[in-house]
Amino acid sequence: MDEAEASELVWREQVRRRVTAEQDRDTLARLIEYDADPFEVELYELAADPRTRLIDRAQRRRVGQHERHVRRLKARGRRAGQ
Repeated sequence: MDEAEASELVWREQVRRRVTAEQDRDTLARLIEYDADPFEVELYELAADPRTRLIDRAQRRRVGQHERHVRRLKARGRRAGQ
């Protein structure tokens, strides 16, 4: 495995583990209702930005596509080896 593949593997793991942009937005909204700190409001606005949600969904979609691709390749390898 070269450096680029290792880097991509780490990135995919991070995307899988992190919470979604919608969850971030909802959590920040509850926090702002309790204590509207200017920094928290700025974070909420960033999380509520449609572009942020689109990017998050696209990254998660890419990770899922890659996982499905790898599973299909493994399944083909097992069938070919029989």
